[in-house]
Amino acid sequence: MQADSTSPGFNAELSNAWRTVNTLVNGFFALLPKIVLAALLLLVVWLIARGIRSLVRRAVPASAESSLGIVLGRLSYAVVLLVGCFLALSIVAPGVGLTELIGLLGISSVAIGFAFKDIFQNLLAGILILLRQPFRVGDEITAGSFTGTVESIETRATFIRTYDGRRVIVPNSQIYTEPVTVITAYDKVRSEYDVGIGYNDDIAQAKRIALEAVRGIEGVLADPAPDVLTWELAGSTVNLRVRWWSEPRRGTVLDVRDRVLKTVKERLSAAGIDLPFPTQQILLHDQTESTDGDRTRQREGWPAGDNPPQPRRSA
Repeated sequence: MQADSTSPGFNAELSNAWRTVNTLVNGFFALLPKIVLAALLLLVVWLIARGIRSLVRRAVPASAESSLGIVLGRLSYAVVLLVGCFLALSIVAPGVGLTELIGLLGISSVAIGFAFKDIFQNLLAGILILLRQPFRVGDEITAGSFTGTVESIETRATFIRTYDGRRVIVPNSQIYTEPVTVITAYDKVRSEYDVGIGYNDDIAQAKRIALEAVRGIEGVLADPAPDVLTWELAGSTVNLRVRWWSEPRRGTVLDVRDRVLKTVKERLSAAGIDLPFPTQQILLHDQTESTDGDRTRQREGWPAGDNPPQPRRSA
């Protein structure tokens, strides 16, 4: 049975609904000046944030990485906007106090922190790398098992171009917490190579020849000076360690190494210095002469006894 539109109950419900709508409309118009003021405040804060971001980017020294200015500018921009949102919210809803906002922000930050832990770790590590600059774009580094040239340093990862033409993206948290070798941190690097000479050769003469050869090679630095050390008495050779300094770029290091090895080998060979290779001597006892020792006695590789095997006869 439907209610009559003229019944008292229907009229009461319609009146309540109208009062509710009227209250909402009146409340909106009452808040409208505050909303407009908050919107104007946000516009001004947005303009200020953009200006601060530009100032921060220009304030970064020209010698620093360009990414550092971008990151600091974005951070300052986000902080100013966040403060502006708090101020606008306090204008629209003055009943919401600073304590409630901080509590809400704390709960939200904990939840977001757990959800984006790795992202925040890489972000913080990237900012610290850009601030401290242990290496820069263009440096050659070794990070973990990867060696190459730094292409770019971003807030999340560092891009490395390996020597064989591959791009490796290494998370900044890994670079910041693990050892990294910066190959081009200084303007010179030392290389070395071991050269083996014969035991009957004159060590002093061989060292003098090798040192004179290295000193005259293009790309070998005079300071620090190259040197040659008697390094090891190996099984077949006396090893001389040849050491020299050059510029740290990989292309230069490889070119100089090629010239050093070629020149040292040619000079030592021309002087009659032996460059032996490892040799082994194998004794086959069943092919020795019958007069070679007493076969009734124990020898390495030969059975003992009263009736030992006889050597094989040659055809």
